[in-house]
Amino acid sequence: MDVVRRGFDPMDDILFGRKSLEKLQTAAQELTYLINRGYDLKSASTFVCNHHLLAERQRLALARIVSTDAALANREQKRLKTAPSSLFVDGFNTIITLEVALSGSILLQGMDGTIRDLAGLRGTYRIVDKTEMAVHLLLQQFQTLGVRRATIYLDQPVSNSGRLKSFLLDEAAHYPVELQVELLPAVDGALEGMKHVVSSDAIVLDKCRSWFNLNREIITTAIPNAWIVRLDENTKREPPVRQIPYPSFS
Repeated sequence: MDVVRRGFDPMDDILFGRKSLEKLQTAAQELTYLINRGYDLKSASTFVCNHHLLAERQRLALARIVSTDAALANREQKRLKTAPSSLFVDGFNTIITLEVALSGSILLQGMDGTIRDLAGLRGTYRIVDKTEMAVHLLLQQFQTLGVRRATIYLDQPVSNSGRLKSFLLDEAAHYPVELQVELLPAVDGALEGMKHVVSSDAIVLDKCRSWFNLNREIITTAIPNAWIVRLDENTKREPPVRQIPYPSFS
């Protein structure tokens, strides 16, 4: 199987280097100010990003990082501090983020504490050399946290969703978790109103009844060298991200 760096872009070292992060921090502050006062996210983001001459990838990152104070309060109120015995997982959302982390590609820490990526699905997916490790990390974390039952939802229209389902079930046979994998026409819609959800999708987090930040749990414990961009008030005094060598896996 070919070695693939999921979510890699050769310009990221520049787009998210020290100087760029200072500009992104300022843009994030301005965008947050506007959306907290009722401005539409899309139009406010266009205005702020045009002002700072941000590249398309930086614009996407900014939109995935910022949230209104009201949304943050709502998500925090529903966030589970410990893992429940059963979980309902946004499959592609979770596995692709882990693949990106294992690839040493850029990740984003949202204001809500979730870890997001810039890989994008766009209706196509293929199993790569990082998929096996990502699935094992997911299953190991279920075991570590005492999760006895998990249901992973995959978007049926996405290519190779059936292959990924088979792979997940085969690997789960080696772990004590009772795993179900379901192919659905629209996973986001299915997760709305549910409890014990695992996702970093902002829309899902806003509409579910409770959620657990599993991706962050896995990445911080099992992939400590992951490249995570964080924007905070200390950006101008100290870089919020220490860029470290990409991790290697045998």
